[in-house]
Amino acid sequence: MADAVKVRFPPSPTGLLHVGSARTALYNWLWARHTGGSMVLRFEDTDRERSTDAAIDQALRVLEWLGIDWDEGPYRQTERFEVYTATAERLLDAGTAYRCYCTPQELDLERSRRQAAGEPLIYSGRCRDLSDQQREAFEAEGRSSVVRLRVDRAGDTAIDDIVRGVVTWDNSLLGDHIVIRSDGSPTYQFANPVDDIDSGVNHIIRGEDLLSSTPRQLALYRALGAQPPAYAHLPMILGPDRKKLSKRHGAVSVEEFRDRGYLPESIKNYLALLGWSYDDKTTVMTTAELIERFTLDRVTKSPAVFDFQKLEWLNGEHLRALTGDDYTEALQTHLRRSGSALAEQPDRVAEVAPLVQEKLRELDQFEGFAGFLFDEPHMDADAWRRIAGDPESLRSLAAARDRLEATENWDGPSIEAALRAACEDTGLKPRVLFTPVRVAISGSTVAPGLFESLELLGRDVALRRMAAAERNLAAQP
Repeated sequence: MADAVKVRFPPSPTGLLHVGSARTALYNWLWARHTGGSMVLRFEDTDRERSTDAAIDQALRVLEWLGIDWDEGPYRQTERFEVYTATAERLLDAGTAYRCYCTPQELDLERSRRQAAGEPLIYSGRCRDLSDQQREAFEAEGRSSVVRLRVDRAGDTAIDDIVRGVVTWDNSLLGDHIVIRSDGSPTYQFANPVDDIDSGVNHIIRGEDLLSSTPRQLALYRALGAQPPAYAHLPMILGPDRKKLSKRHGAVSVEEFRDRGYLPESIKNYLALLGWSYDDKTTVMTTAELIERFTLDRVTKSPAVFDFQKLEWLNGEHLRALTGDDYTEALQTHLRRSGSALAEQPDRVAEVAPLVQEKLRELDQFEGFAGFLFDEPHMDADAWRRIAGDPESLRSLAAARDRLEATENWDGPSIEAALRAACEDTGLKPRVLFTPVRVAISGSTVAPGLFESLELLGRDVALRRMAAAERNLAAQP
């Protein structure tokens, strides 16, 4: 019986968790949940100068917000130095690793010589077979040492990558890499596979930028007599200009999208599509559907392009799919998180929320889109120029106000009937008559439904704003 799938997500906490790392975490999580397996969370913080607790806290916040949970951890590599030291000693005792006493100056000279000779820029192995007397002499000089893994120079190393197919490396080009630095700290190429072996990880799903690490890590598996895992190296994520995604393209931190009012379900849905698809037509998927449908054999080798507009559209689809109560709750949560003054009017937000659910693609758009229902509107210059340049605007407002003033009931259907009657009175099309009314009450040509907006504003406020717009139009030269 095959072992249950076990994956890991091992971010390096040297900066913000960006969308590329979040995609890797998501794919690991989806594969574990799809197969009934488990996931380990591990922070690879051996770079003690650059790793920070703040970065770990941010990564945990992002994973929690996305709903990506884990079954073991979180572990920190800095808590396992004794394990790495003991493992290195085992390798030294077995002769599969050795101490290297070369100084930085000697290594630089060797590199320059190999470069001039057109030889591979790898360590020559000059300390591979030192005698006890030579080692003692170096130590007597006060030389420090590193520990290098003795890599087989003959033959090839190959994997059958789930995504990329068969990938082969020439062992003669690998060199004996360092596993323990002179200060006793482990290198990535050592701590990473040691942790995977100790945790029983059997599927490694990571970015293709780490593909080149694979043969050196497999050499350690062989040295330790461990069963190698299955590999799946994910395609790169590019910006719209097809260059590596970075800050110059816009938001790359998951929290930036959260703060703009994206739902975690939308982000997971979109990240899943960056290198994977269920079929050639399905785009909008719930988290449960992603778990049910996700398989590694549908991950593509081709780079994925991060399309900000598609993500925005997808978020709008997920927002519209929410129940009214869930939409209102998401909106209230976003307003509180963003520090909006509108959060202090939760009842009013609940009234307005149904009007905007079909319109918004980001919750951050709410204040600009519906703020006029809470306070005096800011008049958009382009919107004002549009109605000021229309000779029918003044007549439209006057006719609309006359009909609305005479309306007995102030509700959506009654307001609609009054405005359509004004169209009949003037012979103007609804598009012509409604536009100056919309601009008068909201300050914009783009706003929630006109009839519902007038109802929520109330008779007095709506008529006052329309009368003010009439006066301003009449006063124009």
